[in-house]
Amino acid sequence: MSTEITTDAATTAIHKARAALYRYRFMALLTGVMLLVLVVEMGIKYGLGAFTDVSGIMPFIAWVPFAHGWIYVAYLVTVADLWSKMRWGFGRLVTMVIAGVVPVMSFILEKKVHSEALAKLAALEERYLS
Repeated sequence: MSTEITTDAATTAIHKARAALYRYRFMALLTGVMLLVLVVEMGIKYGLGAFTDVSGIMPFIAWVPFAHGWIYVAYLVTVADLWSKMRWGFGRLVTMVIAGVVPVMSFILEKKVHSEALAKLAALEERYLS
């Protein structure tokens, strides 16, 4: 039994990894935006709310923590999917998970992950599909 990877298998694996990368990228950016919105919501609720009555605006922004929470769960799914397809180390997984709860980190890490994944996929295409 040969351990050589076939061209069809390589094409399929690279295609799935590329799709996982684009899903991750979308969710990383969405999670980052929602985290910034959450920071603003918390600033209004706890910062501004300490000095003035914000009860009039709270019904309009009370949905933000719940939305961010569910978006973060979807982000975690895309992180796990990409991580498993790219076969990265455990440290990369932890860093990607943390990026969804540290403001601005998801934007920075998404750019790095995206460029590194594209480079790895290009190298795999060169190796198996050329």
